[in-house]
Amino acid sequence: MKKNHTMMQFFEWHLEADGAHWNRLKEMASMLKENGIDSVWIPPAAKSETPDDNGYGVYDLYDLGEFDQKGSIRTKYGTKEELLEAIASCHEHDICVYADVVMNHKAAADEKETFEVVKVNEENRNEDIGEPFEMEGWTKFTFPGRGDTHSDFKWNYTHFNGTDYNASDDEEGIFRILGEDKAWNENVADEFGNYDFLMFANYDYNNPEVREEMISWSKWLTDTLEVDGYRLDAIKHINYDFVKEFAEQAMEHGGEDFYIVGEFWLSDLAECQAFLDNIDYKIDLFDVSLHFNLHNASNAGADYDLREIFEDTLVKSHPMHAVTFVDNHDSQPEESLESWVEEPFKQSAYALILLREDGYPCVFYGDYFGINGPAPEEGKAEAIDPLLYVRKNKAYGEQEDYFEEANLIGWVRRGTEEMEGSGCAVVISNEGDNSLTMNVGEEHAGEAWVDYTRNCKDEIIIEEDGTASFPVMGESVSVWATPDE
Repeated sequence: MKKNHTMMQFFEWHLEADGAHWNRLKEMASMLKENGIDSVWIPPAAKSETPDDNGYGVYDLYDLGEFDQKGSIRTKYGTKEELLEAIASCHEHDICVYADVVMNHKAAADEKETFEVVKVNEENRNEDIGEPFEMEGWTKFTFPGRGDTHSDFKWNYTHFNGTDYNASDDEEGIFRILGEDKAWNENVADEFGNYDFLMFANYDYNNPEVREEMISWSKWLTDTLEVDGYRLDAIKHINYDFVKEFAEQAMEHGGEDFYIVGEFWLSDLAECQAFLDNIDYKIDLFDVSLHFNLHNASNAGADYDLREIFEDTLVKSHPMHAVTFVDNHDSQPEESLESWVEEPFKQSAYALILLREDGYPCVFYGDYFGINGPAPEEGKAEAIDPLLYVRKNKAYGEQEDYFEEANLIGWVRRGTEEMEGSGCAVVISNEGDNSLTMNVGEEHAGEAWVDYTRNCKDEIIIEEDGTASFPVMGESVSVWATPDE
């Protein structure tokens, strides 16, 4: 039978820039697998504008910590050799590795060029400000530290359709590059009129050279790292037609099991559904709508109706294409998309993504190991590990929901014959102490069940008809199942 799979986002925004992260992954692979993690999404591996950049200010996609560029040979996370060793360690322990692919922009160009632009309104990028003019911009990428190793492709202003810095006048803004067939890509999110431009020098996917180069690079990356899939960054800013083409080519090259999930950061379910339609369901998406439901539930406390937790979510409408998550590097405190799921709801939120039959759950490194930076958070492995254990060993079989009260919900998984000892019952309260009567199946009659979270200490006995009253403490979750030795 198919066992449950669980992903971990193996980084947070404020990891120490010590070049040791690939080594951490190598050393932790065995522990991650033992605890129920069988895939990891690693941070962007390419050389960025500085040695302490998180990888999203990408400079050279072909430098994975191999060449002396932008102040170091290594990236923030380590060297290419260390990365390869980390991936090999993951594969040794049957953990899939998904590379974070940043294909929207480039930063820290090697040379300036002169070209014609028009400044646009940042609140409406379809609205020009003033007349076209010539400016100097940092748009020429020659990669002198790498030369032609791995690729002889060099980038210049014709490969971009916008930039955010006028070097002629030391002026920041959004400048649309002009020329033949130059325009914002139309098949993108319509925030700010047109959300093609995000930052730095923005790739022009109307340019066939850019499309060809990025597909060629992706095949090189797959072969070089032998990764099992991709996480695509910021795809609401990228031509949807190209995302589809890119995914088709990457999966054809990587093989039938090659996996792709995209960051399409919009909480509007209809827009997510439209995107999946546009790309013919070639990839999965992170369930941003569910994340915001969890965030709102954590802030509202007892005022939140738990029966609504899955309303307007991707995991409810498209369960086969939803990667569920509680938080990530952007939603953590003080970051660009801050929408942190607060205590005491955090463990309940993880139960909601880990212990149900639908969705591909992703555990955040920052929740598990802790967060550094201006808003530090302690790791919550002790709260998450019991849920990972139950997901790995117990959360199988038919699911029945008991979503009947605003402040008290639960569900059961009745288990399967193939997974001996499987079956569980989950109860969540966002108010006071309570209990919920649920039926786990007559096959469990007479069994003694315990709460794996240890929030409730006593055991309960399943009655002859398969029912039991499952307790839960106030503002917490309890996960009931048969104890293992």
